[in-house]
Amino acid sequence: MANPILREKLNKGEFIFAPGIQDMITASVANKVGFDVVYGSGYWSTASAYGLPDAGIVSVTQMVDRMATLVKTSNSAVIADADTGFGGLLNVHHTVRSYQEAGVSAIQIEDQEFPKKCGHTPNRKVIPLEDMVEKIKVAIDARTDPDMLIIARTDSRQAEGFDAAIARAQAYQEAGADVLFVEALESKDEMRRACALVNGPMMANMANGGCTPMMDAEEMKDIGFALAIAPALTSLAAIHAVEQALVGFKQQGSPVPEGIPIGDFKEFCSLIGFDEVWEFEKKWAK
Repeated sequence: MANPILREKLNKGEFIFAPGIQDMITASVANKVGFDVVYGSGYWSTASAYGLPDAGIVSVTQMVDRMATLVKTSNSAVIADADTGFGGLLNVHHTVRSYQEAGVSAIQIEDQEFPKKCGHTPNRKVIPLEDMVEKIKVAIDARTDPDMLIIARTDSRQAEGFDAAIARAQAYQEAGADVLFVEALESKDEMRRACALVNGPMMANMANGGCTPMMDAEEMKDIGFALAIAPALTSLAAIHAVEQALVGFKQQGSPVPEGIPIGDFKEFCSLIGFDEVWEFEKKWAK
């Protein structure tokens, strides 16, 4: 079953800002820091698990397994990236049921052609509006857990222009999507106009290095967004930290390179559950 806190917060009008989670180490650290909602990023999960680009290469089975593991590891409600639904209408039905069984609190489906591309990379193509409307209707029909939200994303801003992207978001809202996500808006003015024109909860993507202007939670809430994600923050921070550690290790020939902060091993053992393992062994080991 989906964690209902995401729907509850949206119903109360509480702004939600969810960090991207690419692996279970990050999920464990996020548990320590404390978040009500996290985002299961397709781009970064694909990169961390398989070393592949976010270009529609991984299968629905691989992604569902990743998201199910995140749900089990995380203390938070999980918003899960589901690409295009991994194909046509029957694929969408199967994807929604599979993600629902995994326990996610929201499933994000986009209107790109399959195979898709990352929403902040060039040459993205979208399917006809009517086809995406049908996908949304199928997704809603497939859902049996009312606490799992359907997020409809459009990648049409760059291919068709701002007005067309808004028309798509409006159509997706009318089709029954719970949250609308106009990807890769290019200015604060576009973001404000989008929120004013779309009659439904709007989602923003604060993708470090992407097309959309970066802003904090207060500014996004003021503009009119209901929730936002920061899918790349933890991954890019980890990339930088790992590179610095490896450079220091290589140059200094030391496992404790000078000037490189590292986490506490004993604390992380606790974060991932070793305390329970040790207690079990005390009780049952012979």
